[in-house]
Amino acid sequence: MMNIHQILKQLPHRYPFLLVDRVLELDKGKTIKALKNVTMNEPFFEGHFPHRPVMPGVLMLEALAQAAALLAFDALGTSPNDETVYYFAGIDGARFKRPVEPGDQLILEVELVRMKAGIFKFKSRASVAGETAVEAELTCAMRAIDPKA
Repeated sequence: MMNIHQILKQLPHRYPFLLVDRVLELDKGKTIKALKNVTMNEPFFEGHFPHRPVMPGVLMLEALAQAAALLAFDALGTSPNDETVYYFAGIDGARFKRPVEPGDQLILEVELVRMKAGIFKFKSRASVAGETAVEAELTCAMRAIDPKA
């Protein structure tokens, strides 16, 4: 398990873009199960959509990528720093199955399929009350950057 304070030490994201509230399970180098509490206070609901608030699909994928980053950092036994950045490199087979609305608890499940040379492949699924909201294969890359740039 990982609480919000531990997550903040592992992810560079901050409000309004931090999309993981808690890690429920973490099997080192294999899987992670995390959650995002979706509230009416989310800034994106103001415009998506005012008459029927729905969490944007790209943000569900971003939440899965953030959970994947937590899994990757744990697998490597490292933390992010000013010399590295963790990027999306690909999203394959994304399928949206159900809308996510205020009051939902989005459960994020990610499995590490492969990691080699800073490239990570994941199988991911986000669900609400056991119903799949989105599933996708994610590719992410950890890259060195110049902190002075």
